[in-house]
Amino acid sequence: MTTRVLTGITTSGTPHLGNYAGAIRPAIQASTQPGVDAFFFLADYHALIKCVDPERVVRSRLEIAATWIAAGLDADRVTFYRQSDIPEIPELCWMLSCVTAKGLMNRAHAYKASVDANVAGGVEPDDGITMGLFSYPVLMAADILMFNAHKVPVGRDQIQHLEMTRDIAQRFNHLYGAGQDLFTLPEVQIDEEVATLPGLDGRKMSKSYNNTIPLFEGGARALNAAISRIVTDSRKPGEPKDAEGSHLYALYQAFATHEASQAFRRELEQGMGWGEAKRALAEKIEAQIGPMRDTYAGLMARPGRIEDILQAGATRARALSRPLMERLREAVGLRQLQAEPAAGGKKARSGGVRARARMVSFRDEDGQFRFRLFAADGTELLLSEPFGDPKELHRLSRQLVDVDLNNLVKEPRGLALQVEGQVLGYCPAERLDDLRVAQADLAAGGA
Repeated sequence: MTTRVLTGITTSGTPHLGNYAGAIRPAIQASTQPGVDAFFFLADYHALIKCVDPERVVRSRLEIAATWIAAGLDADRVTFYRQSDIPEIPELCWMLSCVTAKGLMNRAHAYKASVDANVAGGVEPDDGITMGLFSYPVLMAADILMFNAHKVPVGRDQIQHLEMTRDIAQRFNHLYGAGQDLFTLPEVQIDEEVATLPGLDGRKMSKSYNNTIPLFEGGARALNAAISRIVTDSRKPGEPKDAEGSHLYALYQAFATHEASQAFRRELEQGMGWGEAKRALAEKIEAQIGPMRDTYAGLMARPGRIEDILQAGATRARALSRPLMERLREAVGLRQLQAEPAAGGKKARSGGVRARARMVSFRDEDGQFRFRLFAADGTELLLSEPFGDPKELHRLSRQLVDVDLNNLVKEPRGLALQVEGQVLGYCPAERLDDLRVAQADLAAGGA
């Protein structure tokens, strides 16, 4: 069974060591495993919640995309995209907002922390709090549910948001699912070793605390300078150190094997000086990220290459988001107007819009791209063969309107529809008349 894994990083700053070790590296490693369908995205809508500097957002989107690729992301294997390139996400966010209880949002940690800070400062509880901050968990839920992710790698501080996502999904399924689940309930995935890295001061490494260690920016010199500022206790060389309580040891573990980490721990307990320990940590980290730095620099110098990768990823992502949103719009009642039955049970001859055949693209469980052709009554006429390239599938599917339906070859699977000598799919022989109507609808723009 294919497991869909989804994760994203907010584009409000330059990637740091915590982003890499806590999210990017484990996500890329997971994407190479058999049976994993990985979705990685730049959370640029989320950036607008706390960043009002447009140039910073622009720069951060470039830096974070370059970081993912330099770190080893295979854009041909995973779906890599910008959140803002998927218009179905904010549409879904609104749908989810309409079924989400305000009381649930009141309990969100980020909102409560802001309220507590305001109260402690003697100002109004909601002073400076935007609806973006308040409803952040709903947008996060839309990110996840849009692609029905099975697992979402997050830090421990985000577990509550995954629980909220499950609550929102269950509520939506209950209201609109009509006995079937529209959304998969996602599961939290945490790497116990590197879920949260300590920063220079021992708190969680975060841009908000200004305690980060740079990943690529500034080169090896900036990396060494940051590590030299990590807070340690006053124990001198020769005095045993408390490895478990050391930020240096926690960082070292994130970049070393278990055996190397244990050796480093023994050296600390035997009296290795903090300065020597910091140099050892810097060497260990540089050995892993140094080779990526040249790739990163090359990508930063050619932003057009990154844009091409992101656009290709958006095309793949929308092959899933568009048909799901169509299904969701149908579920909540945002449907196309159809002719209503007239008196006596017959359909009205005027004043209505005839239902038309339609084509829906999607990505199957094996990660291949397909489309379904539905007749005007909603029954399936054709399921396409799988394609690895969504653009090629789209190009060929547009040529269905030109297929000569009088000369179809009958095979055991049905009537074979061929384009450029390639079979796109099979239609049951008894549905040939429906297929003719569908072809006419497609030619008229009904898809």
